[in-house]
Amino acid sequence: MPHTYTDPSGLSRYGWTGALDQTFTEHYEAGLVPARISRVDRGLCTAITTSGPMRATFAAPHPPDPLLTPCTGDWAALRPGTEPHLAALLPRRGAIVRSSASRSSHGQVLAANVDTVVIALSLATPLDAAKLERLLALAWESGAQPVIVLTKADLADDPEAVQAEAEALAPGVDVLVTSAATGHNIDVLAALARGTTVLLGPSGAGKSSLGNTLLGEERLATGTVRAQDGKGRHTTVRRELIPLPGGGVLIDTPGLRGISLHDAADGLEQVFAEIEELATYCRFGDCSHDTEPGCAVQAAIEAGELPERRLRSYRKLQRENAWAAARTDARLRDERVNRQKAITSHLRATYRFRDQQP
Repeated sequence: MPHTYTDPSGLSRYGWTGALDQTFTEHYEAGLVPARISRVDRGLCTAITTSGPMRATFAAPHPPDPLLTPCTGDWAALRPGTEPHLAALLPRRGAIVRSSASRSSHGQVLAANVDTVVIALSLATPLDAAKLERLLALAWESGAQPVIVLTKADLADDPEAVQAEAEALAPGVDVLVTSAATGHNIDVLAALARGTTVLLGPSGAGKSSLGNTLLGEERLATGTVRAQDGKGRHTTVRRELIPLPGGGVLIDTPGLRGISLHDAADGLEQVFAEIEELATYCRFGDCSHDTEPGCAVQAAIEAGELPERRLRSYRKLQRENAWAAARTDARLRDERVNRQKAITSHLRATYRFRDQQP
């Protein structure tokens, strides 16, 4: 009997749609149910189903690859029962990925299937342009819409000046000055937080306070920051997906100390769109924007239309991204070679055994 999409238990509140349901037909026939992963910890995950949340096991990928491991925001096919188990992950329509903290060639998925990325930065400390550009690259690469939220306006002397600086770094992105303490602009942020919204930013930026204000309750743990540098402890220790009262869901994340790029070429093009546009007017198609004649980028710098710092940052992030991509390519080549060696070794052992038989 064909499955009919009705969603009687409100799984659509977590983002389930009729289109997703249609792709799930094969899993329904196998006795599996749809689930969205809200949290992963201790080798288990919390999965939201039409029957409510369940703690489920999952098989680790082999060879180990963090990109293939379930993460908060994933949709999955779950086998219910006394010991629920994730049988498969549904294809992601996007993910926020950074290089792993171990600096290996693997990427680390921070959240999957995200619609809005709220980049939270505190007005209690000077704006770090390089950090903002990195966070924007992660957001754009995921396919989500970034929103820059400058928090703690009640502690700032001139929030409008910082807002203007952030707007110059992120053309086309909404930049809000907010205060969880006073509620300033929280209603505007709530209207911009569409679908699945993830909070990104460094420790001490006020992400959890912002999240609690959006949730309308003290659901997320908050902490104090050091007065000398505005940094805080990791009060959020894991990523968790929580329904928002006005619709959609919120994913809070631990503060990011390291923001290393991983295969974010498209995201960088978005962040530095003005340089990409200028480059189309350079005399040479392979212009490095250095000393070549007819370089439109250098001309814009000389005319004061483009800050030189912006070009330096663009080059630095491009080099970092290329290095990460090269490491990933080398790892994949090594894995293919190792698999082929294992297959060859197995075949040789099989042939030797067969030849030894009487």
